[in-house]
Amino acid sequence: MKVFSRAQIYEADKITIDRQQLPVTELMERAGLQIFNWLHMRMQGAQVPIHIFCGIGNNGGDGLVLARHLITHGYNVETYVVNCGNSRSKGFLANYDRVKEVTKKWPQLLKCESDFPDIHHDDIIVDAVFGIGLNRPIEDWIKRLFAHFKSSRAFTLSIDIPSGLYTDKPLDDPNGVVYANHTLSFQSPKLVFFLPDTAKYTIQWEVIDIGIDREYLMTTDTEVELISKHEVLPLYKPRDKFSHKGDFGHGLVIGGSYGKIGAVKLTTHAVLASGSGLATAYVPKCGYIPLQTSVPEAMVMTDDNEDKITNIEFDIEPTAIAIGMGLGTEKESVAALKKFLKTNTTPLVIDADAINILSKHNELLKLLPESSIITPHPGELKRLIGEWSSDFEKLEKATAFSNEHKVILVIKGANTLTVYGAKKYINVTGNPGLATAGSGDVLTGIITGLLCQGYSPIEAALFGVYLHGRSADIAVEDFGYQSLMAGHVIDYLGEAFIDLFRQPEQPQQEEAED
Repeated sequence: MKVFSRAQIYEADKITIDRQQLPVTELMERAGLQIFNWLHMRMQGAQVPIHIFCGIGNNGGDGLVLARHLITHGYNVETYVVNCGNSRSKGFLANYDRVKEVTKKWPQLLKCESDFPDIHHDDIIVDAVFGIGLNRPIEDWIKRLFAHFKSSRAFTLSIDIPSGLYTDKPLDDPNGVVYANHTLSFQSPKLVFFLPDTAKYTIQWEVIDIGIDREYLMTTDTEVELISKHEVLPLYKPRDKFSHKGDFGHGLVIGGSYGKIGAVKLTTHAVLASGSGLATAYVPKCGYIPLQTSVPEAMVMTDDNEDKITNIEFDIEPTAIAIGMGLGTEKESVAALKKFLKTNTTPLVIDADAINILSKHNELLKLLPESSIITPHPGELKRLIGEWSSDFEKLEKATAFSNEHKVILVIKGANTLTVYGAKKYINVTGNPGLATAGSGDVLTGIITGLLCQGYSPIEAALFGVYLHGRSADIAVEDFGYQSLMAGHVIDYLGEAFIDLFRQPEQPQQEEAED
């Protein structure tokens, strides 16, 4: 699914109005009617007080359309105009007049804190104050209005975006944003729904179709995309009946040190479980017996050193290499990595201590094969690209890093973000159970296993992140968040593959009585 920028949304609105020859107010009418349908389907006429807070721009116009439809269908509605400026949009004014035509109870004008209405926690708040057009800091009394919403504990529905959020830049004030239980976003979700600093302002979101021009939606490229089953299913490579293990590549996993052999075990196991035909682990001598016994399907090669890797030499020709898990950052291991990178041309997936070494020795970045995949968690990312003051600065720095070094960054988190040049891909699978030791090692192994099977680096990254999260989503149903372990993610990878082809269950209709 494409995630359109603010500028693209405005362009889409303009093109839709021109091509469909619509009056300016028609898109507001469509938006307000769709929101009404969403509420009406859930409320079925229930007389819960609904408080609709409208700004004086187009978002407020959407709220006024909603108010009109709710009023004409007999709902218990209170409508307020938040007087946040002197310039009212044409759409707002037209719909303000239409509301007046269907009720004697005109919208109440809010100008200061003394105008705030009482809101019970069983009521419903509709936030239509600011939309994506917000371009300035908001006034203090409006911030207090938003705090009033929150303190009421009433269910809060935001129209298009929680008021106070920008679509394309950091917050002015974390306290100046509506906390929405649910957001109905027009045609496309907003990037800020997925960033750590701003995702908390809407618990859930949903996209509603307001009839934006289809050709524009289909042909316009976006910098950001959501990756779900719909996007990864076409990537899947089926297997031929007469294929054999040699057809699916050989993954080499390099890492481990005394006390940290488990990381290599998890990665190696995941390489095989994600479909690689062969896997070899390259570890210090202390890892030989643990690897041979815990992953009998894999082969094992060892460094001459007992406790750590001091030299990386092997006589096999791997298809892809995962490196860094449990490697350590002692000088002997750093020297071994430097020597290895100077001669290596095999596709790489770089994790953990290998990332930390690259962060301290930036000159090694120029030795990476093009489209190498680097998989940092937030702390490793800071060491790699530097500190950032906001999520938007983080994305700018990650994009610049990817462009400069021609690598793919898989930034692990609640919505794992893959950065490939100017493109950004947001994964929709996964859950808090993945916040556990070893889950990143498993992800590295899955991506490496997919590379071995002939997936391109960006395909392997996107498909691997999706499968990793989906496996955890399936496993968490049996184990819960607290008890989910990295090994469970490997165990449920098969279910994640099968789920790609599982059709959604259709609700059963009750048979009509005679």
